[in-house]
Amino acid sequence: MSNEYWLSDQQWVAIEPLIPLKRRGVKPGRNRQVISGVLHVLKFGCRWRDCPEVYGPHTTIYNRFNRWSKAGIWASMLHRLVTMEAADLQCIDSTTSKAHRCSAGGKGGADTQAIGRSRGGRTTKIHAVADRAGRLIAFDITPGQRGDIRPAAALLATLPKPDYVLADTAYDGDRLRQSVEARGATAVIKPNPTRKNVPAFDKAVYRLRNLVGLN
Repeated sequence: MSNEYWLSDQQWVAIEPLIPLKRRGVKPGRNRQVISGVLHVLKFGCRWRDCPEVYGPHTTIYNRFNRWSKAGIWASMLHRLVTMEAADLQCIDSTTSKAHRCSAGGKGGADTQAIGRSRGGRTTKIHAVADRAGRLIAFDITPGQRGDIRPAAALLATLPKPDYVLADTAYDGDRLRQSVEARGATAVIKPNPTRKNVPAFDKAVYRLRNLVGLN
């Protein structure tokens, strides 16, 4: 059907060698089907129980997503699949996603589940870094009310040193600028108009910031 998501042959050739076949519940003949089901839910934003039956039982789809998330397998696959153009520039930004009402009540409380209250209600904030090609190379998830700048330095520190780090006014802080410069990179961050001492700002390089693609 047109509204189903399936991994293409090219995508499957890249992903298949990364699957840990000795883990519980992993059957070689159904991996493509189950992973396509996981991606279908994430792409269309439906509930796990509403995942089309063509992918298999919705409990199987959810359990695969949940177990591999806890084991760090999805992050490991992403790390091995991404070819970073990180030596040139990195763009950082964030976006807020509204949390579904069924997300309440998770173990550890809302903060542990990266759910918070902001002006949009119960939300989660996605902090992402993209390379020159606009590809996601790092991300973090926090409660929705968390400021953009707070996780920025730690997130950038997980990546190879670039020549430039691009960010909008929400990231204009002396500590973040110092953190970027301490790693030998140039901070191209749009200055807050309320600043008394305005840092140097390369407008030509800043035009590339939209590569992060979150806004």
